[in-house]
Parts: sequence; structure tokens; C-alpha cells
Amino acid sequence: MLVPMFKLIQDAKNNKYALGHFNINGDDWITTYLKTAQKSNTPIVLATSDRVVDQLGGFEYISGLVNYMIEQLEISIPVVLHLDHGLSVARAKEAIDAGYTSVMYDGSKLPIDENIVKTQEVVHYAHLRNVSVEAEVGAVGGNENGLISGIKYASIEDAEKMAKTGVDALAAALGSVHGDYTGKPNLNFERMKQISEKTKLPLVLHGASGIPNDQIQAAIKNGTAKININTEVNYAWLNSVRESINAKNVGHEPIPVLEDGKKGIAHLVESKMHEFHVWNKA
Repeated sequence: MLVPMFKLIQDAKNNKYALGHFNINGDDWITTYLKTAQKSNTPIVLATSDRVVDQLGGFEYISGLVNYMIEQLEISIPVVLHLDHGLSVARAKEAIDAGYTSVMYDGSKLPIDENIVKTQEVVHYAHLRNVSVEAEVGAVGGNENGLISGIKYASIEDAEKMAKTGVDALAAALGSVHGDYTGKPNLNFERMKQISEKTKLPLVLHGASGIPNDQIQAAIKNGTAKININTEVNYAWLNSVRESINAKNVGHEPIPVLEDGKKGIAHLVESKMHEFHVWNKA
């Protein structure tokens, strides 16, 4: 069943585990995520990055498909349908109107005061409709929405300002990057702890693909309650598909290859559920 993220994320923060956020890149991702979560009795966040929503069919199509698959697969665990990196207030509202139960408005490239004003507008619109809101302060580096950028660390002051908008979760940029890492990630756990304590908000770790397990555990310990995975899922799918093509004489049949791709996704998601301590928390 679809639920807003605020029904799940505070418990995760309080009990030192993190919700797994996994991006949708096609129908196989949706069905695999849902089946894996149901089998393990684990709550899950299904997310679409705004930059690929239209390629996937648009907000209405995605929402309709997720709801349809929840019904057809008899999914009973809590599922959040989340807009990742909403590019504008209008896009966040469009997702809400289409049935998304959580949205992220990403105003991280704006001056903090403008980011706050626009986030506040999204919060007001979303909360009237029982939808949760995630915001970003600072700027997560790496490759996102086709742009390569550096890290802008979130300040405690900006995080406290953003908390006053009433957001339900905060993505505070503290050293992670989107896409592939060059070198070892170096997260600022001291500031993460301070932001968590001062804002009282569950924190969100973007760009978590490739972060070592010891740093994932430290993030959870210091207030992170949602962890976003996309790159690792896509590598799991790609590598499984490549291995399948190389190992099998598939001829013209795509189904066996696609099935192996789904197995790769499922294995990765299961491992992350254990790593985030969210396994069997539904």
C-alpha cells in the first residue's frame, strides 16, 4: 500500500535504521522492488528522478503503474512513491496531483533564502494532501541531471532555517556524490550529528552507492534515516545482463536475459536492506 514517507521515517531515525530508497528505471525495477520488499516484509521507497520521469511515461503513468502492480502482486507492506530531485515547485505539485506520496523539492542550486521560500510552498501544498516533503541544503556533488558539480557542504545554520519550513526529511550535503566515486568518500559525521540533533529531522543520504559499509553504519548512527541507491542498482542490472548474454545462447529471446537482470536487482536490494537494518521492519 502507498503511504507518505513521514509515516515511516521518524521510526527509522528513532530506532537506528534507514529506509532504502531505490530509483525506478523501468517496469522491471518496479516489480522487482515490490516483490523483494514483500518477500522480506520490508518497507521501501520507490523513487523516480525528475530528469527521467517523462522518459518513463510521466507522473500519471508511473503512479498508475505502481498502484496497479501493488494490487496485482498483493503487496501489503508500506510503499512510498517518491519524486527524487524535483526540478521545480510546479513539478513537485504535478507529482503530488498524480498520486505520489512523497516529493523532494531540490532548490540546492538556489540561494538559501529562495530555496526556503519555494520549499515552504511545496510543504504547504503537500501537507494539505497528506504527502511528505524532503528538501536539500548544501549541494550533493557528482553527476546529477546531466551536470557535473562539486560538493557544497550544508551548514548547520541553513539546516536549521530549512527545518522551520516543516519538511519531513532533510538531505544535508555532507560529502557524498551522485554517480561513481573517484577516491574514497569522506563524509562529515560530526556535522551530520549536529544537524540531526539541532533540526530533530530524519536525514537523507544521497549518492550512497559506493560508500563503504562502515560509513553507512556511521551515517545511520548519526541520524540518517533514508539512504538513496541508484547507481549500484543499475550496475547490478547491467552486470547481470552482460553475464547472461555472454553465458547463454539466448538467440533472439530477451526474456531469459531480462529475468537475470531482475535477479541482479533483487540481490542488490536484499543486501542493502540488511545493511540498512530495515529488513523485516514492515
